[in-house]
Amino acid sequence: MRIALVASPFLPVPPRAYAGTERVIEVLAAGLHRRGHAVTLFAPGDSRVECELVPTIDRSLWSRPDSPEDPQPFFELTRARVWRERERFDVIHSHLEAHGFQFARHCPTPVVSTLHGRLDLPGLPELIAEFSEIPLVSVSDNQRRWYPQANWVATVHHGLALESMTHSDRPGGYLALVGRLSPEKGIAEAVQLARQVGLPLRVAAKQRSPEEQRLYREVLEPAVREGVAEYLGEIGPPERDALYAGALATLMLGAWPEPFGLVAIESLAAGTPVIARKAGALPEIIEHGVDGFLVDDVIEASLAIDRVRSLDRGRIRERALARFSADCMVDAYERVYRRVVEDARARRDGDPWLARRAQSSGRPTSTGSGSVSASGAPGFVAAPVTGSGPSPMAPLGLRCPARVDQVADSLERPDGTARADGRAELASQPAGPDPKVVELAPRLRPHNAPKQGRTPGRRQRSGPSR
Repeated sequence: MRIALVASPFLPVPPRAYAGTERVIEVLAAGLHRRGHAVTLFAPGDSRVECELVPTIDRSLWSRPDSPEDPQPFFELTRARVWRERERFDVIHSHLEAHGFQFARHCPTPVVSTLHGRLDLPGLPELIAEFSEIPLVSVSDNQRRWYPQANWVATVHHGLALESMTHSDRPGGYLALVGRLSPEKGIAEAVQLARQVGLPLRVAAKQRSPEEQRLYREVLEPAVREGVAEYLGEIGPPERDALYAGALATLMLGAWPEPFGLVAIESLAAGTPVIARKAGALPEIIEHGVDGFLVDDVIEASLAIDRVRSLDRGRIRERALARFSADCMVDAYERVYRRVVEDARARRDGDPWLARRAQSSGRPTSTGSGSVSASGAPGFVAAPVTGSGPSPMAPLGLRCPARVDQVADSLERPDGTARADGRAELASQPAGPDPKVVELAPRLRPHNAPKQGRTPGRRQRSGPSR
């Protein structure tokens, strides 16, 4: 398949230091590319990936010393870059959170959006309700539970390249905490637990924002002076993996409901149990008494420390590799892409207006990465123009192609060989506009088409024309 992955403008893919979403995108892009799919990543220009990269901005926002406070113009630029090349793809996979909802609604190419963050923040309930038709993927069942009416295509747990991680079968002599210095990550609770049980706490976390710096001064720095904690700052993957492997347990005691929890699966892959608060997606990752312990407070966490040495670290690692590998995630997303593309084709075939529009364009059936249309562009046919204005399917006044979705016949064959399913007959349809398309349009009008009585593509003016 021809797959576009769309990353935010904040960080490069992969990130230079610790981050979540961008690491997942890098692993997904590499896995799809190695399986023979034609993968294109839309991301900041300082990204480094195996597949094709289309830079959305020259340098990621958080890599700049003068990072702008308002990222919205850069999200707009990202969407514009993808829109310009939308016809190249069978499916577009957005990682822009709600910033990609409007794009997903209007894009003629099927778009699926993975949501990586919390969905209970102000404004998100209204947005998810408004865009209830767009295909969504959650990263845990817990994340999606407030929105049963949304168009959830799947829940796909994150996967990472965990096989090469440093691991140990022997319990270590310290507690580990990895992430960022914010109250919801359980920094104060981890320090309190370390004091109670008499074990040193090693913290690998960033402190960039004023709130994070304040937390360091008020909570962690005093613990460092006392000898209770050691602050390592923001460390790279080799140091981070060694930190996990050498720990007695990794702590995740914050009350913040983790949408997923990459720290948890990394620690488990190192063979190190996780002691975590029973919140968010962590009960989906950690089996109590097998992979670690789920607790309600610091008192229960103290009890978990007493019992954590009895857990089988080899089994913990084996379970993590079986459940959260990169291959598991790539398998799941291949199924998602097939479903989204096939659903889009079914909607097109079941809608006479859309079906006639696709047939009247003379568009040949796509046969994978080598498909060429009558216009000579891969997988693209210009829309038949029925008036001077833009197509009613185009948002923001942009003209869109006739194709409603560009379905690859080679869904099961990334090498580009076509399936013999009879869809090649579309290539024999005559090119050019069909008058019946115009006749059907008022009765089968898309949700964003001009209403009757208005000239398509032109705004009604009350004053004189300029």
